[in-house]
Amino acid sequence: MNEGKPTKAKWWSRPRPVTPGVGAVGPVEGIRGPEADCDSAANHHSDGGHQPERAYKSDGDYELDRPATATAPPGATGAASSDAAPSGTATSAAVAPGVAPPGPGAGSGVGGGDFELERPAAALQGSVPQAAEEVGGPSDAVPASRALVAALPAQQTPVDRPRPLHDPDPYSTPPYGEPGPWAPAPPVQHPAATPAHGTAVAPGPPPAPYPSNPHPAPTPWQNYDPWAAPGPLQQNGAAVETRTQRRKRARKALVLGAVVLAVVSGGVGGAVGAYLERNGGVGDITLPQAAKEAPGRAADSVAGIAARALPSVVTLHVRGSSEEDTGTGFVLDTRGHILTNNHVVQPAGSGGEITVTFSGGESAKATVVGHDSGYDLAVVEVSGVHGLRPMALGNSDGVQVGDPVVAIGAPFDLANTVTSGIISAKERPITAGGEKGDGSDVSYVDALQTDAPINPGNSGGPLLDTRARVIGINSAIRSADGGTDLQGGQAGSIGLGFAIPVNQAKRVAEELINTGRATHPVIGVMLDMDYTGDGARVGTKGGGAPVTAGGPGAKAGIKAGDVITEVDGQRVHSGEELIVKTRAHRPGDRLRLTLRRGGSQRTLTLVLGSASGG
Repeated sequence: MNEGKPTKAKWWSRPRPVTPGVGAVGPVEGIRGPEADCDSAANHHSDGGHQPERAYKSDGDYELDRPATATAPPGATGAASSDAAPSGTATSAAVAPGVAPPGPGAGSGVGGGDFELERPAAALQGSVPQAAEEVGGPSDAVPASRALVAALPAQQTPVDRPRPLHDPDPYSTPPYGEPGPWAPAPPVQHPAATPAHGTAVAPGPPPAPYPSNPHPAPTPWQNYDPWAAPGPLQQNGAAVETRTQRRKRARKALVLGAVVLAVVSGGVGGAVGAYLERNGGVGDITLPQAAKEAPGRAADSVAGIAARALPSVVTLHVRGSSEEDTGTGFVLDTRGHILTNNHVVQPAGSGGEITVTFSGGESAKATVVGHDSGYDLAVVEVSGVHGLRPMALGNSDGVQVGDPVVAIGAPFDLANTVTSGIISAKERPITAGGEKGDGSDVSYVDALQTDAPINPGNSGGPLLDTRARVIGINSAIRSADGGTDLQGGQAGSIGLGFAIPVNQAKRVAEELINTGRATHPVIGVMLDMDYTGDGARVGTKGGGAPVTAGGPGAKAGIKAGDVITEVDGQRVHSGEELIVKTRAHRPGDRLRLTLRRGGSQRTLTLVLGSASGG
């Protein structure tokens, strides 16, 4: 590759200086160029003999065979004529001063295209005219100048070569000097074929240069002309902005900077003002405060229990003809049934009004489905309300003393009040009501005792375990004035609250919903409520038979005057306790009773009967 640079003559193609009158002597053979033809006059001696063919190499370079050592015969001067030379001997041509004559050598032809001259022998003798005479033959009269030109090798003849597209740049400016790091390669030139030595090439038109890349890559150097007049060009080829354009650009930058500064200043000022308004000015006292915490709480915490239970708790406002009352209840199912205490809905009577308010604030009218004064339980129903969330029911038989509990209600009409405590006792026999005097409104409860604060307005509300399940219905408190009814006075809680076990309330609620009335388990005896001794004594006199004929007690062998002291192994100290223990069971349950008769003690078993409640 000549890399597009002008072709320079190489050492083997340039004429070597030869001392005048001195030349290489020796036979040289095997020379043939691309344009040397056997019919050419240059390859024939004057006598018509054929010169041996010259070896041709495809790359255009020539190399002579390494010549064998040849010594001129004594007395040989000048060049012998071609017809006088024997076959295989050197035939000397006329040599111009300073030029070594080519000729056949004794060695074989070299495949390469480079000339290799042998070590010079003795200096040739003779003058130029004499050499010219040898070339043209003794009979030809050739001028000396023409003979010299004809005897020169092909390399010595003036041949028109294609000039480079530009002169060499002494300053090495890309792309005319050495290519720069971003300069494209200059156009590639194809040199003409080198003519064979000893032949003359007729001058012709120079070859057309190799076309450059029609789509050159856009580089800065393509727009650069080192010989052009200086112009406002940058390295990337973009035009330099004028002074007016620079001023406009500077004004735009100033305006944009002013806008950005105004926006940033306004934001910073607003933030500072808000901070000062919230936290006070410089020098004001700022007290440390804890960061915000996640709103969620553990499921078994009081907050977690309340969050799950409150949507199912309601507040009841009851208004009757002569009185009104406030209580609490909770949702039993999606059909709108709500469980509460009987003494909460009792003021409504037959013509009163009951309004139910949910924890979200919605209100609805309610009607009484059924109630029972012996258990102090009632069920009301709301209609047209969607999205009700029933309260989960637990198992009161598994409750242990010390278990944590949560109570929810509306004490003194403060709805959705949450209190917490523990189960302080269980199976507490209590009675509530009795305002009528005939005992028809007295309720007997084998209650769960809790120290969770319960006040007037909590009646009918749920008592929950740690899984937000109902284990009791808050019904009564023991106040400082000795009352046990939640509505008996305005005394507050002293830490003694009582709840109906949910197992008993569940059975009664199902009966009230299904039939409108609840059944009571009975023994079938009349008790002496004035007895002051230890135990529950069966009556001996009264308006009726102390033992109902054909009843469970009569079948078991109970007689008038017997004193019952234990029920299923638990001590009984009064008639009220015997009723509470009995009503804690279902009709049909089997009881084991221990009784005292005439100073002796005996044990018997009976099956509880059923009686309709009022």
